[in-house]
Amino acid sequence: MGKIKRIGVLTSGGDAPGMNAAIRAVTRTAIYYDLEVIGIRHGYQGLINANFKPLKAFSVSDIIQRGGTILKTARSEEFRTPEGRQKAYLNLKEAGIDGVVCIGGDGTFTGAGIFSEEYDTPFVGVPGTIDNDIYGTDYTIGYDTALNTVIEAVDKIRDTASAHNRMFFVEVMGAEAGFIALNSGIATGAEAIIIPEIKGEARNLKALIESGNKRKKSSNIIIVAEGDEEGGAIAIANKLKDDFTDYDVRVSVLGHLQRGGSPSAVDRVNASRLGHAAVEALLDDQKSVMVGLQNDTIVLVPFRKAIKLNKTISPSLLELANILSI
Repeated sequence: MGKIKRIGVLTSGGDAPGMNAAIRAVTRTAIYYDLEVIGIRHGYQGLINANFKPLKAFSVSDIIQRGGTILKTARSEEFRTPEGRQKAYLNLKEAGIDGVVCIGGDGTFTGAGIFSEEYDTPFVGVPGTIDNDIYGTDYTIGYDTALNTVIEAVDKIRDTASAHNRMFFVEVMGAEAGFIALNSGIATGAEAIIIPEIKGEARNLKALIESGNKRKKSSNIIIVAEGDEEGGAIAIANKLKDDFTDYDVRVSVLGHLQRGGSPSAVDRVNASRLGHAAVEALLDDQKSVMVGLQNDTIVLVPFRKAIKLNKTISPSLLELANILSI
């Protein structure tokens, strides 16, 4: 604990429900250990602009239930340059910040890893992304809330689809990963799930849906991850609508509503656990690591692994989805 006297905390990249719970945990854990806490607003751009704000215990009162992030977030092109990172370093030194907790995803950890290699400032990452696609952790902040948001929306879409004999293509987030699509599809009883990890699924839709038609289904819900090779839900629906004239084909793109809302209990508790663990990791002289959860246990994962290795979709869940869609 001798080297760390003042820590910074920032959120970077896409926002996720539960980030505020993590900020709260970081702040109060640090104060418990007699550390000073500096909130860095607007992510890495805030480091470059010295957009710093001291945080006290009362500063993080009444935020655990709020979506978004009180520190704001941004993507900084300037931080990708050596000149930008040098500005950030000088600002950190001038502010007396000895270590930083960064809450975000792959891009956040990539920037932190490069910065730590260039300058002797320890960074510890907390996985915060609704996509749940970071290697080395079973859970990322915001995923549970986003998943439940999708489920609630699709359940409502199912009601109107059944009433009007409609086929809905519902697009969910997941530009490079299908975790939201796969699990929400299983949870809502979707007739088909299209994800980036499985190629050619859109071309099999006609046979799959025709099989359902033989059982006189009154509606069809197809969940599509936005990163699908065919171009997303709108493109797939346009290609297939002429094959299904018995249905009124509609598209619903859920978009950024998946990022918002009050975090679930799971996100509040796990974000609190990870924020607490990040401060303890800094006090244990850890650097360039992400705190994660594996089998409900806190683990430390080097940034280089969290960034470079891919988290894979469970084959058993894919099999389950196929079996239950018959």
